[in-house]
Amino acid sequence: MRTADPDTQRKILHRLKRARGQLDAVIRAVESQGSCRDVVTQLAAVSTAVDRAGFMVVSSAMQYCIVDPEGAAETEDGLTKDELEKLFLSLS
Repeated sequence: MRTADPDTQRKILHRLKRARGQLDAVIRAVESQGSCRDVVTQLAAVSTAVDRAGFMVVSSAMQYCIVDPEGAAETEDGLTKDELEKLFLSLS
């Protein structure tokens, strides 16, 4: 992801790694026949963490496109306004 500054990229990776850990907990709970409440609670946490990482990715791309629209258009990840909007809406 070229558009994220190092701090934002670190935060995105942190959220995704946290989601991976939560997903591992869900898998263990299902394998050990954990309670429905625990499984659903962990699934909700995974979903929230992944959604927030996705919003951070789209937000970072939007900021990059606003600050340097010509540079954004020239990179292979350059997204049009319509593409960014579609990505943003796909997360909701």
